[in-house]
Amino acid sequence: MTTLKTASVLAFERKLSNSDGLMFAGLWESREQVSKWCAIKVTEKAIRGTISNRQKNAIQSDPTKLDAEVQKANLQKVDVSALPFDCDTLKVTFTLRVLGDLQTPSTCNNQDYQQALQNVITSYISENGFTELAYRYATNIASGRFLWRNRVGAEKVEVKIFEPSTEKSWLFNGFDFQLRHFDHQNEQLRDLSKAIEKGLAGDSFSFLQVEAYVKLGEGQEVFPSQELVLDSSTAKSKKSKELYSVNDTAAMHSQKIGNALRTIDSWYPDAVELGLGPISVEPFGSVTNRGKAYRQPKQKMDFYTLLDNWVIKEKKPELEQQHYVIANLIRGGVYGEKSE
Repeated sequence: MTTLKTASVLAFERKLSNSDGLMFAGLWESREQVSKWCAIKVTEKAIRGTISNRQKNAIQSDPTKLDAEVQKANLQKVDVSALPFDCDTLKVTFTLRVLGDLQTPSTCNNQDYQQALQNVITSYISENGFTELAYRYATNIASGRFLWRNRVGAEKVEVKIFEPSTEKSWLFNGFDFQLRHFDHQNEQLRDLSKAIEKGLAGDSFSFLQVEAYVKLGEGQEVFPSQELVLDSSTAKSKKSKELYSVNDTAAMHSQKIGNALRTIDSWYPDAVELGLGPISVEPFGSVTNRGKAYRQPKQKMDFYTLLDNWVIKEKKPELEQQHYVIANLIRGGVYGEKSE
C-alpha cells in the first residue's frame, strides 16, 4: 500500500472575500441620509518635526553635541486624513462575499491526498458545521473590530449589515461586544452568523454590505491604511508616510479588514495565561506588530503539523484545534509540501 504524502502543490482560495473599506464623513444624526455623506480625502502635509529618536552615547553624554543635534530640522512630508470641522462621524463601508465548497482545493496535484483531505473536511462539517466559526466572524463584524485604530476612543460605534438577496438587515452597537472573547449571547448576532454559515456551507454564497458609523468629534483624525513604501530613498521630496485611497476616497486595505474578520484564534498555546485575546488565524500564529509566532512548530500546534497529523496520520486534533485548522483553509493560501 502506498504511503500517503502531502501534495507538493496544494492551494485553497479564500472563502471570506471582502472588499476595500471606503471612508466617508458626516453627522451622527444623519446616518440614514446617504446624500449627507462626503468622501474623506487624503491630504499632504509638510512639517518641521523635532529630533526625538535615540542618539549615540557620545551625543547623549555631551550637552553641546546634543544641543547641536536637536537644532537640526526634521523635515517631513506625510499624508494625513481627518473629518471636516462640520462633521463628527466617520463612516466605513465594505462588502463581504462568503463562499462555500471548502472541500475542494483550488489546486492539488495528488489525487489520493485530495480525497483524504476531502474526507477530513466533510467529516468536520457533518459533525460540527460552521456554527462556531461563523459566530466568531459575525462577532468581529458586529463589534467593528475591522475599524482598528478608528474604533479607539470613539464616543459611539454602530454597525449596520444588509443582505440584498434576502433584504434582511442587522444593527449593532459595537461597544456591546468585547474584543477579547466570543462568549456574547445575542439573538441578532446568532442570526447574522447563520447568514455567514449559509455561505460557508455551500448551499449558496452569501453577500453582505457592511456600514460602520464611528462618532469621533469634529475635525478628528481618521486612520486609513498606510501604504508600504518600498523605495527607501532618503530624498527630502519623498513622503515618509503614504495613506491609501481609492478614487480620491480614503480607504482601508481589504487585507487589513480581512485580518480583523479572521481574528478568531483564541485556541493557541497559553492563550488564557497570556491574556492577549484572540489573534488572527495564521499557520504559525504570527502577529507581526508583536514580533512573535504563537504557534511554534516545536509545540506541534501550528497549522501544518495539525493538518498532517489529521490527514496523513488520521490523528484527529481536539475540537478547538479542528476549528483552527478549518479556519486556515477558509483563510486560503498555498499549503503544499516544500522539498528539502
